Amino acid sequence: MRIEKNFEQLNNVKNVGIVLRPSSPELKSTYIKIKELFENEKINVFLEENSAQMISDNGYSLEELCLKVDFLISVGGDGTLLSVVRKSFNFEKPVLGINLGTLGFLTDICMEQLPKFVEDLKNNIYKIDNRMLIEGSVNLNKFVAFNDIVISRKSISSMIKIKAKIDGKAFNTYYGDGVIISTPTGSTAYNLSVGGPIVYPLTKAFIVTPVAPHSLTQRPLVMPADFEIEFKIVDTQGAVVIVDGQDIYEVEQNQSIKINIANKKAKMLHRIQRNYFEVLNEKLRWGN
Repeated sequence: MRIEKNFEQLNNVKNVGIVLRPSSPELKSTYIKIKELFENEKINVFLEENSAQMISDNGYSLEELCLKVDFLISVGGDGTLLSVVRKSFNFEKPVLGINLGTLGFLTDICMEQLPKFVEDLKNNIYKIDNRMLIEGSVNLNKFVAFNDIVISRKSISSMIKIKAKIDGKAFNTYYGDGVIISTPTGSTAYNLSVGGPIVYPLTKAFIVTPVAPHSLTQRPLVMPADFEIEFKIVDTQGAVVIVDGQDIYEVEQNQSIKINIANKKAKMLHRIQRNYFEVLNEKLRWGN
């Protein structure tokens, strides 16, 4: 049996939580349409507090929202969805992405498809993917990434040197602009743009991809996710660690970043018709 056929199901959906793309008050009309669609099916709709303030409505903190609802809806683009998944994954609530952006690798449906999805939802015609997350630590800071953790140089005028270990044993030294440690889900993000491989999103693996390496022998590496990877910053200038393109941490010389697979997974709610390879074909224009 292929891994994408191991579908989970929600029990008697009664409540749904919505998070809107920040700084987009024009989404009020979209929210009203979504709310009407679900309420027509006797499903209660609750709005996240920052989204509510943006459109002059009432809302709940994300924690309160996760405790009230059966699943979450992210309305916006992939960036909004990334933020929602990272902030809510501890509650193990599935997240549906409604795409109002451009590329949309992660967001599943557009507004035109939502009425059919709501109908299918009531009839248990959907699927839930469990996506691997990675967690990292540096100093006393711990963080979780859905797409990637990027270790980058601080200054554009010089390269960075990074020593890497797997399970405590040295395996490489990177010299260039930095290193991307990606999940399979994030393989189509920054990893792809610097020549890294596309990895099926339900695979359990790390992708380690050098960014503009000084040596042409440096190549992307895909490895099982049950290893611990450690990156030590050698340069006096230090480095920056960027988590999902949203959070930034500074790292000094001789400090290390440790990366492991997270204990919990992100749950992604999809239309039953969604096919990952069709998404790749459409978004990357393969064959055109």
